[in-house]
Amino acid sequence: MPDLGALPDLPRAERVQVLDAWLGRLLADAVTGTPPPQQRRGAGGRGGEQPRTGTDGVALVAVGSLGRREPPPHGDLDLVLVHDGRPEVAALADAVWYPIWDAGVRLDHSVRSVPEAVAVASTDVKAGLGLLDARLVAGDADLAAALRTATLTSWRQSAGRLLPQLRDLRRTRARQVGELAFLLEPDLKEAYGGLREGQVLRAVAAAQLVDEPSAELEAVYGFLLDVRDELRRRSGRAGDVLVRQEQRPVAAALGLADEDQLLREVSLAGRRLAFVADDTWRRVEAALVRRPRARYRRVRREPLAEGVVRQGDEVVLARDARPAADPGLVLRGAAAAARADLLLSPYTLRVLAVHSPPVPEPWPAEVRWWFLRLLASGRAAVPVLEQLDQEGLLARFLPEWDRIRSLPQRHPWHRFTVDRHLVEAAAAAAELTHDVDRPDLLLVAALLHDIGKGWPGDHSVVGAPVAAAMAARMGFSDADVATLATLVRHHLLLPDTATRRDIDDPATVDRVASTIGEDPQVLQLLHALAQADGAATSTSAWSPWKAHLVAHLVARVQARLGAPLTSDRDPDPVLHPTEPSVRRQGDDAADAVTVGVEDVADGQQVTIGAPDRPRLFSRLAGVLALNQLDVRAAKVNVLGGRATAVFAVRPRFGRAPQPTILADAVRAALEGTLPLTERLRQREADYRQDAVRAAAPRISWHDSEVSGEATSIVEVRATDRAGLLYRLTAALAAEGLDVTSARIETLGADAADYFYVCNPAGCPIDAEQRARVETALVAATRGAVPAPAHSGGGEPGPG
Repeated sequence: MPDLGALPDLPRAERVQVLDAWLGRLLADAVTGTPPPQQRRGAGGRGGEQPRTGTDGVALVAVGSLGRREPPPHGDLDLVLVHDGRPEVAALADAVWYPIWDAGVRLDHSVRSVPEAVAVASTDVKAGLGLLDARLVAGDADLAAALRTATLTSWRQSAGRLLPQLRDLRRTRARQVGELAFLLEPDLKEAYGGLREGQVLRAVAAAQLVDEPSAELEAVYGFLLDVRDELRRRSGRAGDVLVRQEQRPVAAALGLADEDQLLREVSLAGRRLAFVADDTWRRVEAALVRRPRARYRRVRREPLAEGVVRQGDEVVLARDARPAADPGLVLRGAAAAARADLLLSPYTLRVLAVHSPPVPEPWPAEVRWWFLRLLASGRAAVPVLEQLDQEGLLARFLPEWDRIRSLPQRHPWHRFTVDRHLVEAAAAAAELTHDVDRPDLLLVAALLHDIGKGWPGDHSVVGAPVAAAMAARMGFSDADVATLATLVRHHLLLPDTATRRDIDDPATVDRVASTIGEDPQVLQLLHALAQADGAATSTSAWSPWKAHLVAHLVARVQARLGAPLTSDRDPDPVLHPTEPSVRRQGDDAADAVTVGVEDVADGQQVTIGAPDRPRLFSRLAGVLALNQLDVRAAKVNVLGGRATAVFAVRPRFGRAPQPTILADAVRAALEGTLPLTERLRQREADYRQDAVRAAAPRISWHDSEVSGEATSIVEVRATDRAGLLYRLTAALAAEGLDVTSARIETLGADAADYFYVCNPAGCPIDAEQRARVETALVAATRGAVPAPAHSGGGEPGPG
């Protein structure tokens, strides 16, 4: 018998050799020391045969960790005694099992024939999973090979039934134990992304539904094995939970700087295994639900953005995409995927990782816009950002990200590592973009507010200049860079003050106001940032009571500043009419439609001249939407029965608007031969643009921000969808209002639209009319297109 007390100190390979040699001797001793029963014709065994000797017809097979050649210190043994009907097999088993028990080793054992083992494996997913690791220790090699062949065949044949059970087992266990990457005391084996995931990935590969785990993944798995071995060796007992008191000695044994580095490396390994496991299960589910002959059906490809299309349930590159010449393709594809609540295909990720060029600095406006669109997609952006992170693409855009990647947070309030916390905060901030006037600054501040934790010192203090440098590289203006630095520097100001100071004390209010530079917009953004930060941390960090205190403090500071929280929006951006390049003549020269297109910064400007007609603005917005043009700002003037509308647009697919096509479409819309409502509804259905969450719209009026009693600003914040501007302007026109100017901002899933509206008769918009308008706008955000109203005041004008 070997010195089992010395086993924990041996390397894994030597532990396997010692255990194999010991078990082999036990089987040999059992065979030689167990006399065969008397053979009688018709009584047991093979009547008339001579008793068999040696290990013919019996094999000792290791499963579990020993079967995989990775037995941990202080681990148990999983053994199967396989036989082909030898009558003395029960005595042989006793002769093997009892010495193991006498040695104080925990044992999980069974005695099976090959048909019995396969029958169990085909109905019990855990048994089937274990038998996939079957490895001959001693005895009949042909019998062990027959067991493995039969087990693999059964596993592949039963995959459609067993793999969903295995998936459900892992998901249930993950909910109970948690995710390895984000636990401060992780279960190295059972947590999602732990050792069990590596074993499951091999099992799925054995079913021939995915490829074998890569060498990189095997190295990650091997690192977790090393951590578990050291944990058990240092603690002197069986256990897979990396408890706090054992982290420092384990780190030292593995040559790591400290326990934080150990936890970070464990997190990185767990995230990689979980990431591959997630992708594997998606592919397994797709393979298992595939209908017969589905492979002969043509997969539909739907364009999502320039260079990327939807193919099945993934986003892939378009056939004409040129990744090596398109630095914005990565973020454009990621934003399109998140917007559709999909993921980029693994092959697409690899192509982008290999071929994408560096992004120019500062970022072009289009790149920054797609980045904001990605962040604004909310929860759907989290797995897409994880894809970019796992392929090393996120760090190309944000090199500072590597400093916080999988960085642990020891505070018990925190559920996530620093990087994942920031992504979760950005997702939470996307739910609040309706409540602020600068949603772009809120999203970026949420993503960067804890970036300073990657450097020594107070993370708020050191993070401000880091965030400022990153914002400048993204191409934000100097004023916006300064605001973002302020948000990062003071992101804890409101919650800390609300919970540690008397918020009814004027001195407290004065201190907060002076800290933020008496800026109402900064106060608004800090309030939303505090909510997003708290939601991404835990319920303990952001309780209803704490939220109430912060809101109360914000109200006091807002009153102290003496001004409502309003944006500095420019309701009439610089939109100068462009000379027409296309004219479509009607029956009368006054009915002519003219279109001019001019390239401007970050898009094009489209000028449309047309006869003043009811719902003209709405119809023009519908035509632009059908041509895949996102409107950013608009202005319309009416003079002498003709309207001139100027739109700042951004092509969704990168193709500049064609004046001829636009002119023909406008003419058809005015003549009633272009069914805008039906076409837009079909386009929305084709592109499935309702995948992202649909928050309740927010509608507000801003009379104090415009001169003249007859004109008002109505603000609509809603979830973006195809043809939204068309439906909103149609709703305003149906309620008898003219739209004279508009400012449109779309970020990811959210649209913030500001309309300057008035009654054609020049009378103020009263409370009753406002109520009707609000009802119509809410309906429009949900897809309704109202019929035009005809009141005694005459038909509506260009609105």
